[in-house]
Amino acid sequence: MSTGWVKELPIAVTVTDKIGNIIEMNDSSVQTFEKYGGKTLIGKNVADIHSERVCEKITKIIETKTANSYTIEKNGVKKLVYQTPWYHNGEYAGLVELSMTMPGLPKKPAAEMMDIDNDGKITGLF
Repeated sequence: MSTGWVKELPIAVTVTDKIGNIIEMNDSSVQTFEKYGGKTLIGKNVADIHSERVCEKITKIIETKTANSYTIEKNGVKKLVYQTPWYHNGEYAGLVELSMTMPGLPKKPAAEMMDIDNDGKITGLF
């Protein structure tokens, strides 16, 4: 499988080895972690860029080989973060972290803008 598609994927993809050292970052990941060094983080441990609380979760993922997901909000931007083990030839090889922006819901629910006319035609949803 080619991995070229992930380079410009509009979500941050960060890959670590078995002990949490960053081995790959796509463009979005480099941008997300720019204030921590961006691409220079490759070769460093995830503990260098995450809080103690997140590091505890990462340690648990490494120990139990189970996925973790959570949402965060920083500076008014909501994100979904998914962390999961990855495998090579059937053996645990490290972690992958996907971090994506979650667009907010509109202030006014779509159902409030919906209307059904006398002929049963629905308008206002799209």
